[in-house]
Amino acid sequence: MSLYRWMRPFLFLMDAERAHQATFKFSRWLQPVAPVFVRPWFAYTDKRLQQELWGLPFANPVGLAAGMDKNAELVRFWEALGMGFVEVGSVTAHSSGGNAKPRAFRLPLDRALINRMGLNNQGAEAVAARISEHRESYHVPLGINIAKTHSPDILGDAGIDDFVRSFELLAPHADYVALNVSCPNTTEGKTFEDPEALDALLRAIFEVRQSMALDVPVLVKLSPPPTENLRAGDALDEILDVAQQHAIAGWIATNTASNRAGLQTSSQALTQIGHGGLSGQPVCARSTALIRYLYQYTKGALPIIGVGGIHSPQSAYEKILAGASLLQVYTGLIFEGPGLVKRINKSLSWFLERDGFANVQDAVGANT
Repeated sequence: MSLYRWMRPFLFLMDAERAHQATFKFSRWLQPVAPVFVRPWFAYTDKRLQQELWGLPFANPVGLAAGMDKNAELVRFWEALGMGFVEVGSVTAHSSGGNAKPRAFRLPLDRALINRMGLNNQGAEAVAARISEHRESYHVPLGINIAKTHSPDILGDAGIDDFVRSFELLAPHADYVALNVSCPNTTEGKTFEDPEALDALLRAIFEVRQSMALDVPVLVKLSPPPTENLRAGDALDEILDVAQQHAIAGWIATNTASNRAGLQTSSQALTQIGHGGLSGQPVCARSTALIRYLYQYTKGALPIIGVGGIHSPQSAYEKILAGASLLQVYTGLIFEGPGLVKRINKSLSWFLERDGFANVQDAVGANT
């Protein structure tokens, strides 16, 4: 039994956000010595897991999803846990305290979370300053996830200007920028997944990228579909066409889900929790279905980061076979512990050997 399995019952006595804050404080304390005392226990190396995407070297395909480290406080710690890359954020142009508490809830029966954090973060200027101060100490690719500031007063053109401001401050420090166009945790509940709104946003982002003489890759993060059954001609196709017209560099699939169908948690408990985005195992199949659809739709031309319900080596491998070049974990870390990263990487090596793939890139999209 791992140390985390022993600690988890005590952490789960706290509400989800307090437990997160407690583990963050401990990790921050441990971060300066993590390369010496953490990495030897958690890192796993295999040349077959290495890739180069967007001109960046990835030692392995498992990274941290946005939402865990909103303010880029623990990048070196995540690296010591054996992650091949780290995505921080979501970061917004203006700082925000987020929604009222409680705003994060565990669903143990479903090994899932519901959150309505409300994009709480310190703001783009503060996060950019922190990354700039420590950037030379990072040894893995850093993605920065940006979103619209949590305010119902920032809509339309003002929302685009808000995104652009975050991009201007953060893109110079990023190995890639992820546009969180699908976050449901805002007061107004609006997103930029409307094709017209997305087109306007991407036009503005790429114009400022050109004016800044940057070639940083820009990725778009999508919502999970309501079901696993995706068909050509759905509204999703229009979003994909718009994004590809602007030469985005890849996709992230997926964000949290609004749909809660099929949960084992009682409807009464869900009613008491209230609104919020669902993450964890119940999203896994829908996320994988979208990855497969994106890979087929683009004929594998754009790298996909697969995220949503990765809780085991097998669930990670299924996303690679469906078309994901990279993977991200979040909720799985809460239920399985930090050892999940090593378990996935070690098992991926075994899966590749078993299935006759020379490396992880050969396995990407093999089941589409």
